[in-house]
Amino acid sequence: MERGDEHGPIEPHPVIAGFYARRAHHKTFVRGLFNDTAPYYDGINRLFSLGSGAWYRRRCLLRAGLGPGLRVVDVAVGTGLLAREAVAITGDRRGVIGVDLSEAMLAVARSKLDIPLIQGVAEGLPLAEGVADFVTMGYALRHVSDLVATFREFYRILRPGGTVLLLEIGRPGKRLSRAVAAAYLGRVVPFLCGLANGDVHTRALMRYHWETIENCVAPQAILEAMRIGGFKEPRCETELDLFRSYIARKS
Repeated sequence: MERGDEHGPIEPHPVIAGFYARRAHHKTFVRGLFNDTAPYYDGINRLFSLGSGAWYRRRCLLRAGLGPGLRVVDVAVGTGLLAREAVAITGDRRGVIGVDLSEAMLAVARSKLDIPLIQGVAEGLPLAEGVADFVTMGYALRHVSDLVATFREFYRILRPGGTVLLLEIGRPGKRLSRAVAAAYLGRVVPFLCGLANGDVHTRALMRYHWETIENCVAPQAILEAMRIGGFKEPRCETELDLFRSYIARKS
């Protein structure tokens, strides 16, 4: 028996009551929520990300070792914010592939980026084995259904020596940091989103984002899921007690 076969799924968070009733409803809920909010996503992301803009994404990619000529698969590409920085670094639009569950998000990305885009889920990527030097995911790990299945897929599509880079917002460990984050991300941002565009779905998205942050498993559980998925010596780097980068390589 291979390592991990004795493990059941590792979910990033429990069922979030008030948004969906059962785990089986999770994927449909997430797809619908991002379809509904795709036209507004770039604007509300600027509020939600607390300055985690283009410079931060590019810096994380460079620190993880992304360079010219490397092939990238950006999972949960969304509107293409992380993929855009990958293209700028690699210099090859056709060498960056975006995958997303939401067809509306893909439509927005298609209008902005001339890169290959595919509809699919992280737990079952519609890609061949060993197609990427880099697998990236920006602020979407909380939306998958099974961390182990996701990391096994990332491992499968990476070439030997390839890198996975996950950017996330995590629940702060310090009491003051958590209080500030809860006030801003949990209340101020949803209010401003509703005020800015009057769309009830954007407010729901921001409330859901905070709930997933608040209830997400600890970094140690994510690192263990990466190890079960095949990665050796994964690490987590934290900045401002909030922003986290998970990095690992395929041996």
